[in-house]
Amino acid sequence: MKTAILLSGGLDSFALCYWTRPDIAFTINYGQRAADAEIEAAKVLTKKLSIRHEIIRAECSQIGFGQLSFVSRRSKLAVRPPTPEWWPFRNQLLITVGAAKAVTMGIKQLLIGSVNTDSRHLDGTPRFVKLMSAVLLLQEGSIRLLAPAIRLSSSNLIQKSGIPVELLGWAHSCHRGNYSCGICSGCVKNQQVWNEVALEKDKYSKRRLK
Repeated sequence: MKTAILLSGGLDSFALCYWTRPDIAFTINYGQRAADAEIEAAKVLTKKLSIRHEIIRAECSQIGFGQLSFVSRRSKLAVRPPTPEWWPFRNQLLITVGAAKAVTMGIKQLLIGSVNTDSRHLDGTPRFVKLMSAVLLLQEGSIRLLAPAIRLSSSNLIQKSGIPVELLGWAHSCHRGNYSCGICSGCVKNQQVWNEVALEKDKYSKRRLK
């Protein structure tokens, strides 16, 4: 059964791709600020794993908002953004675009790199994944949506995947641009996860020495 992954180029999708080794990886340029860096990061990983890499371009910048977008629309919003990086229906949008490409390629499973902390967004919850999968299964191609790491933390996923740190270091997490700003929520999470991974490795090393 052919499987594809939505590979954003961030830590979570990087680790999931290394762990699951899908047949194809999709990186979507939907008008986000860091699109070029995300694509280049994804290219490094897919080349290393000898996985086919497809770049999909879907210009949606006109509906973007927050750290991911080039234009701030706070004054024009009729709803209050739940988080600084909020982009309305982003996961639903990316899953739909990825599935639309997948169905033309005979792919039956589409993976996303959601982890347990993504539940702060409604579209990062297990219930959302289950409902989106039902929608895709109902339509042409009967594609199943899976989030294998949705019960794991980012550091747990990285450890479980076994991805080498030198390869994981290519991942790009900044929301604001193609170079890490160090202050956006993506960069902050990146540093927190690396600290957690380093701490766990240190604990493991100490246990082995006992």
